[in-house]
Amino acid sequence: MNSRERILALIDHRPIDRVPLMPITMMFAAYRIGARRLQCVTDYRVLAEAQLRTAERFGLDFVSCISDPARECADLGAKIRFFDDQPPAFVESDALLANKSVLSRLKAPDPLGGSRMHDRVQAATLLKEKAGADLIVEGWIEGPCCMAANLRGINALMLDFYDDPAFVEDLPAFVTEVAIVFARAQRDAGVDLMGVGDAPASLIGRQLFENMIAPWHVKLVEALRALGLKTRSHICGNTSKICKPRARIGYYIVGIDSQVSAELARRDMGPDTIILGNVPTVAVMEKGTPDDVRRAAASCHRALGESFILSAGCEIPRTTPVANMDALCEYARTQQKSPEPLAR
Repeated sequence: MNSRERILALIDHRPIDRVPLMPITMMFAAYRIGARRLQCVTDYRVLAEAQLRTAERFGLDFVSCISDPARECADLGAKIRFFDDQPPAFVESDALLANKSVLSRLKAPDPLGGSRMHDRVQAATLLKEKAGADLIVEGWIEGPCCMAANLRGINALMLDFYDDPAFVEDLPAFVTEVAIVFARAQRDAGVDLMGVGDAPASLIGRQLFENMIAPWHVKLVEALRALGLKTRSHICGNTSKICKPRARIGYYIVGIDSQVSAELARRDMGPDTIILGNVPTVAVMEKGTPDDVRRAAASCHRALGESFILSAGCEIPRTTPVANMDALCEYARTQQKSPEPLAR
């Protein structure tokens, strides 16, 4: 069973040979090939090389087009600052939708139009060509709350939830359309799995999430499934209060960050939800020892059971010791079933 077969079998709830392994490795992967973050976010060839070489070195089950959350909004005209060795940043003080009326004039960009979205599509094409027979190739789009925040500004958007609910209905409708267009282009380039990042969704309460954000995720997932894509949800931060509604959306894979108890996630998401996570990203992966990593991986596995993909809670830090990454990968390669419960 190769990596691609393993992930697809797990999604179909068929038997697999070992624990799957899908850690996010943006900066870590760049450092593996001596590249800077700016190179990876502006040149698909550098991104693809970093992903391919890291997957080969550590035996990962996938390669990903994930790089930064500023692809779609940059192509829509949002102002972005680029840095040599950290992710691009939005200029919130000059947000594209500081004036909300601008929304009515926006149109979904052409993802093959030669700009930042096109660069990611090219990464998908190259990754599929080089590794698509053996590894899952993951595309990436931003979710409705994230893209809305990137256009409006996170602080303004949080006020809009209360001050202008009608606008917060129109804006996610538009950005969901953009996400679907971008996903279709990546699907056509050969991706198997579409990752959907929506970090700001961890900052709102359960009621707002259920009423104003989750319905757009449902529409997005329905569209992605109609395109023949498998799906995974990634929300950074503490999503403990929204585990239940996240599980109901319909993503095939749901990632949980380190702040979320694996036991709580399994309880709230049910036995069949495939949960990805959630070894502590800094305290264990970056700052711990290989033994710490192995213990944390076993703890996640024990809590999450068979419907489980091993990963850190979020992106592997760039300064993570190679020995710690080796320990994470070794755990996955040597585990065919859940470990026995701890003795009480």
